[in-house]
Amino acid sequence: MRGAALALILFSVALSGLAQVSFKLGMSSGAVREALSQRTLPQAVQAVVLNPGVIGGLMLYAIGTVAWLSVLARTELSLAYPFVGFSFIITAAMGYLLFHEPLGPARLVGTGLVIAGVVLVGRG
Repeated sequence: MRGAALALILFSVALSGLAQVSFKLGMSSGAVREALSQRTLPQAVQAVVLNPGVIGGLMLYAIGTVAWLSVLARTELSLAYPFVGFSFIITAAMGYLLFHEPLGPARLVGTGLVIAGVVLVGRG
C-alpha cells in the first residue's frame, strides 16, 4: 500500500472515531438528556438535531466519508476496510480520557488483537 493511500485511510478512520466522540459529547449534554427524559418526541428530536456535538459529529463523518470514497477509488476494499479497526483505539482512548470509561484488561487485549489484525492485513 502506498503512503498516500495509507494516510488517507488513517485520516478517514480518525475522523470517524472523532465523530463518535463528538456524538457522545452532544448526547451527554444536559439539554439533550433533559429533552430525552422530559419532553415530547418532537422536542427531543429537535434538541438532538440542533446540538453542536451532534452537528459536529455529522460534519466529521461527512468529511471522513469523502476521504473514504477517495480511498475506495484507489485501494482494494479488502485491504482498506480492516483499517477501520483503528477507530477502536481512538474511541477507547477518548472514552477513557474524556468520559472516564473503564479500560480494563479484556478491552485492552481485545484492542491489541484488533491492532494485530490490521497490521497483518496491511502487510498483505
